[in-house]
Amino acid sequence: MAQDENRRPLASRDSGWARVIARRLSTASVTPNQISMASMAMAAVAGIAFWQAGAATGGSRIALLLVAALFCQFRLLCNLFDGMVAIEGGKQEPDGPFWNEFPDRVADILICVGVGYGMGQPALGWAAAAFAVLTAYTRELGRNCGLPADFSGPMAKQHRMATITAAAMLSLLEPLWNGHNQVLVAALWLIAAGAAITTIRRAANIVRKLRAGR
Repeated sequence: MAQDENRRPLASRDSGWARVIARRLSTASVTPNQISMASMAMAAVAGIAFWQAGAATGGSRIALLLVAALFCQFRLLCNLFDGMVAIEGGKQEPDGPFWNEFPDRVADILICVGVGYGMGQPALGWAAAAFAVLTAYTRELGRNCGLPADFSGPMAKQHRMATITAAAMLSLLEPLWNGHNQVLVAALWLIAAGAAITTIRRAANIVRKLRAGR
């Protein structure tokens, strides 16, 4: 199964900087699967940083939140370049479809659960993780029914990472109003609710298209 059958439309894929980096990776010994695996390591660092930031204060908290935000973005860069190296770089591998999907689910769990435990809301973190995984399951269910991949939001992967990254940066300002962790808790609620809505929307699209014979 070709990996380009399940590619998320991304404007960044056509940017000059992304193409330059992808070309360099393609000529190196790194494989698309290795880049996909690296995304789990990036997510693990982000999740641990969020977890530790929950009880930290002062400079330590600032550093941990910055690391968490940065590694959330590194996770997305891995998601960008694994596909570009595989497709544009001509380095597709037989097990590529597995590594294109599985690490993303692990990464979602690591980040959401890390935030949840760090903010003292483990159940909310697991709920956000579960709904994040469910959005991907519903997309793949549609493909198994013979439909095109549905990447609709409002809380697809890039939206989840944008939300949690923005929350991490905004949390740096919490001392201005004597706050602590409220922004990230609100972000988890937003991700959980948004991912649930996304799942329902994608499920409704599947049923509608199947009934229409499309």
